[in-house]
Amino acid sequence: MRAKREFRDREEVEVAVLDALVDRQDGMTVFELRSHADVGIDELETALSALKDDGLIETETDEGRLHIAPDERVVPDPSEDNHDHSFLDRLRERFGL
Repeated sequence: MRAKREFRDREEVEVAVLDALVDRQDGMTVFELRSHADVGIDELETALSALKDDGLIETETDEGRLHIAPDERVVPDPSEDNHDHSFLDRLRERFGL
C-alpha cells in the first residue's frame, strides 16, 4: 500500500519511508525502515526529522526500542482509489478493455 496521494509530493526518501510505514502500520524500527526504504542512515535521519516536524509520523518507545508509525491521516482509506493510473489503466477504463 502507498501513502495518500497528497503526501507523495515530498522528497523521494520521505515518500519511501511513508510507503514502508503504511505497509506496516503497527510500526517499524529504524533498522527495519532502513532496509525497506533502501536508504543510508543519514538520509533516513533527515527524512524522519522532516516527517516528524510535519506531524506525519508518530514515535513510541516499547521495551527500549523505538517504533515509528505513520500518522493516521497518511494511511489511505481502503475504499479509496489511491494508486496513480498508468496510461494503459486509463485506456482500459475509457474503452472497456
